[in-house]
Amino acid sequence: MIHKTTIDAVFDAARLEEVIGDFVQLKKAGSNFKGLSPFSDEKTPSFMVSPVKQIWKDFSSGKGGNVVAFLMEHEHFTYPEAIKYLAKKYNIEVQETEQTDEQKQQADEKESMYLVSEFASTFFQNSLLKTEQGKAIGLTYFKERGFTEETIKKFGLGYSPDSWDAFTAKAIKKGYQLSYLEKTGLTIIKEPAGQSGEEKQFDRFKGRVMFPIQSMSGRVLGFGGRILTNEKKAAKYLNSPESDIYHKSKVLYGIYHAKQSIAKEDNCYLVEGYTDVIQFHQTGIHNVVSSSGTALTSDQIRLINRLTKNITVLFDSDAAGMRASLRGIDLILEQGMNVKVCSFPEGEDPDSFAKQNTLEELTLYLEENVQDFISFKASLLQQESKNDPIKKAELVRDMVTSISKIPDIIKREIYVQECSRIMDISEDVLFNTLAQIRNANIKDQRTQQKQQQKPLEIVKTDAQKTPRVNEQYELERKIIEILLLYGNREEEFEDLILKENEEGELVLEPEVHTAKVFEKVYLDLQDDEIEFAHESFKGIYATLIEQLNQEDDFRIENFINHVAPEIASEITAIMMSEERYILHRWDEKEIHVKQKEYTVARYVSDIILNLRRYLIAQKVEELSQEVKAQDTEDSQDIMQDIIDYLSLKRILSEKLNRVV
Repeated sequence: MIHKTTIDAVFDAARLEEVIGDFVQLKKAGSNFKGLSPFSDEKTPSFMVSPVKQIWKDFSSGKGGNVVAFLMEHEHFTYPEAIKYLAKKYNIEVQETEQTDEQKQQADEKESMYLVSEFASTFFQNSLLKTEQGKAIGLTYFKERGFTEETIKKFGLGYSPDSWDAFTAKAIKKGYQLSYLEKTGLTIIKEPAGQSGEEKQFDRFKGRVMFPIQSMSGRVLGFGGRILTNEKKAAKYLNSPESDIYHKSKVLYGIYHAKQSIAKEDNCYLVEGYTDVIQFHQTGIHNVVSSSGTALTSDQIRLINRLTKNITVLFDSDAAGMRASLRGIDLILEQGMNVKVCSFPEGEDPDSFAKQNTLEELTLYLEENVQDFISFKASLLQQESKNDPIKKAELVRDMVTSISKIPDIIKREIYVQECSRIMDISEDVLFNTLAQIRNANIKDQRTQQKQQQKPLEIVKTDAQKTPRVNEQYELERKIIEILLLYGNREEEFEDLILKENEEGELVLEPEVHTAKVFEKVYLDLQDDEIEFAHESFKGIYATLIEQLNQEDDFRIENFINHVAPEIASEITAIMMSEERYILHRWDEKEIHVKQKEYTVARYVSDIILNLRRYLIAQKVEELSQEVKAQDTEDSQDIMQDIIDYLSLKRILSEKLNRVV
């Protein structure tokens, strides 16, 4: 268990916008920040961060909460892990009690796999730096690649001993279960050939130098291992198999070390291999990631898209490799991102070129040789087509196909014009070709959608079954919002006192007094003996009133940090409701939203009056049902009560300017 003092220190130090900024590119939006949702595929920002309230809300998925909730949702941390991550980020010492064996066993399966992977990473690093075999083979290899000891430690590089079960035996001795070693792919279990034989277990990465693959938050998800011998049957590079924690199509090598630099530089260099990333980083260019030798995927591009809209793809001089990578460019364009391309001299790749040049030389080369993807694609494919008109026509269509992937119509037109200039072909022909390709794509998409859709069923609906807005729920929700936003504010309220005038009619007479908002709400609800009908609000209301009564300096972030996650999520949804206006930029469309803080007293009074009016209507309905169930003589008193309630409802409605 983590001590409360540590938890409090973490919440005091952690700045929500800083933490989320490590994972999502945030842009200022008034007093808030906005960005693309990290939980869904979108091109228009729906993710809001409030530094003042220290809460976030993702309007596309409905998720929200405080800084810990973000890490739990995004990185799948447990609560203690999220606290430890923040403590490490802000250099806070974690005080905790020792876990019992029973508590360790209770860790869920995913968590166990993470723990196994972390242990493996430490084992491989120690093997590299502290064993004779590791130093002689693994460390020598890395130093020959030009990696310094500082770089080796930073990227957690390691060595798996050239022994059948060195790692597996050590892990089991340390208490890690064989089932989790197998599920992470670190250990391979071979079934016995005969009935009497025993299972054999051996290390997957035996005799390889190791590259740990980390998530955006730094958790070890899997490994890449490179063999150093010339065995023909063994693959040069071997990756961890797919597991519950490692999905290679959703991971980018180096993203943990690159994320801040990518956001700061507003550009991401994309390379192929592990050593390309490490060598660039060591030279001084940190905004670089790798697809780890796999074909680039949409999920990987979306990972970059959260941090920047700009990708520069770096190719080596291998023509076959460049041609294959062009397919990845189309995927990048589909995501609405800006893509540039740079290739290296013949015989060079990003690793070797960075190793042989200084930071200034490397930076200058990238600046002078970076090309727009159209120019690069044309120069590459023109070499193949030469003077063959048929191949040239195929080349033009290939380039227009890439342009058709771009969602933005203005960018498409600019690229068509550029393609026309480079290929010396009329814009009209290119625009016609573009229209044909896009129409064909749209037709294909519609066909696929029709195939996926179920046959249309005509179902009779009862108009009375249409779900209605739960008015009491909304009003109770508004009261919680008032207490959170303005609970400790002092306002001048106009109370309405029910009196009988000279004609014997009930009227509301105004009476002005000053009070804190929470006092006004509490006393009004007490006077009317109103209780919250919804369980989720009952607890929040009671806790809020208690804290507002005790703390003059009530802070929302402190309150939300000490409630249950489900309550925190509900509070976040309430607190961030107005941020929708910022996302939709309604002011720019001449739709001006009235902010509540300008008329807090009126807003509070109206909500309470509305709740009273609603409850009176409910009471009238209840009494009406009683009248129907009784004899006429017995219902006279009830009828008089109904008349009185309707009279009161009319007065409240007039005060609220409602037509009854």
